[in-house]
Amino acid sequence: MAKVEQFEDLRCWQMSRTLVKLVYQSSLSGELSKDFSSKDQLRRASLSVMNNIAEGFARYSKQEFILFLNYAQSSAAEVKSMLYVCEDLNYIPTEKLKELHQLNDQLRKAILALIKYLASSQKSYTGVSGSRVREPREIYRTYSDSYQISDEHL
Repeated sequence: MAKVEQFEDLRCWQMSRTLVKLVYQSSLSGELSKDFSSKDQLRRASLSVMNNIAEGFARYSKQEFILFLNYAQSSAAEVKSMLYVCEDLNYIPTEKLKELHQLNDQLRKAILALIKYLASSQKSYTGVSGSRVREPREIYRTYSDSYQISDEHL
């Protein structure tokens, strides 16, 4: 188990940063650079993946972190859809598209694995009424706290 004290430590955030870089580089030339709306949409979707991971990490609860990770994986699905548009219109060379698709698919899987891990690690206990209630300590954390995340999700 490793402590993750900043979002930059997360493997999925690192992958999303690489995706943003590749998307921006791919949209600097060729036909995509001339299609301002498609270029902007693809860039914003890739940025959304990266920024939602960071924003979710900064939230006080695992529930909110999971919510923002869900936004991030949804944005990765949007990136995938936009890559198909680029493929159909021959906006990006085939080899670069293949690289972008592969990275985006791996990124989305990493985000989904982290969501699954965080959801399964939420502690709960049975309250007086017999209903399951999450422990308050597990719901909220302070900025001085860190997440305990298994090494495979870093």
